[in-house]
Amino acid sequence: MSGKAKPRTLETLQFSLEILKRIPRTHKVSAPELTRQLQDAGWQRDLRTVQRQLDELARNFDIERDDRSKPYGYQWKERARGLSLPGLTEKESLLLTLAEQHLRHLMPMEVLQSLQPFFEQARANLGHHADGRESSLAAREWLRKVRVVSSSQPLLPAPVLPEVFEAVSSGLYRNRWLNVEYRNAAGRSTTARVMPLGLAQQGTRTYLVCRFEGYDNERSLALNRIDKCELTAMGFERPPEFDLEKFDNDGRFGFGNGKRIRLEILIDKRTGAHLLESHLSDDQQVQEDGDSYRITATVTETEQLKWWLRGFGNDVRVVAPKSLAASL
Repeated sequence: MSGKAKPRTLETLQFSLEILKRIPRTHKVSAPELTRQLQDAGWQRDLRTVQRQLDELARNFDIERDDRSKPYGYQWKERARGLSLPGLTEKESLLLTLAEQHLRHLMPMEVLQSLQPFFEQARANLGHHADGRESSLAAREWLRKVRVVSSSQPLLPAPVLPEVFEAVSSGLYRNRWLNVEYRNAAGRSTTARVMPLGLAQQGTRTYLVCRFEGYDNERSLALNRIDKCELTAMGFERPPEFDLEKFDNDGRFGFGNGKRIRLEILIDKRTGAHLLESHLSDDQQVQEDGDSYRITATVTETEQLKWWLRGFGNDVRVVAPKSLAASL
């Protein structure tokens, strides 16, 4: 080794492995994209450093560099062995594949991009391995054996603009203010600056829980009604009193204000049989009353509760509270 040559340090090796893990097989990734992914993973390297390391790796591994236009694109060559992620078993691959399918609308874009190599390796493990080996038949068939089934009339997901989701998830992830242009149910547009506090998926819709600038109460905005969203450079301190779980338990996603009531209903036995298995609350009590069940439970009073009760038609009668019965 010449006097000018520098030994490869452990940190450089780790950095190279982090890059190799993020080189995709099915599409190309650019140096700026990899730089963002690496920074999100804690590797604070500038674009020039990442470009130099990429070019060195492309010379020593089966990595294709597309230099027809800038920024250059990198991906593993078609028959390259690539870099298998250690410790990723078939069961873990199944879990990752299911997580990608059902959590992609709730995960920050930076996290999704950072996890993309793991998702791709999981899919490869459930299909054909880089060396041509097939995964077990049980693993390959598993994803056709499980499904999340809707409990109501299936609806197509409300479309969300990709740039809106990226800005919202980044603002939520980094605690930064957002400038949004929001269209309400009546079609009227409003421009505001909001503090993103939570993201929730309810059926086919995704909602942003936020505070409007100058206010201390929370509102829920449907992401599909956000026409424009700009991530600002202004950070904020997350309100310590806000709890997304409590927000949900208070019935705020069901259009309620947190009021708890002792609900008592009479419901036809055939119609209400499922409530003996799936309870309305932990303190639910059931008594037989002729052809009906008398069910009492402590629940949050919401518009969603009213819609649910109305859906039973004449098969249900609200006994208490009287104010709820009168509103149906």
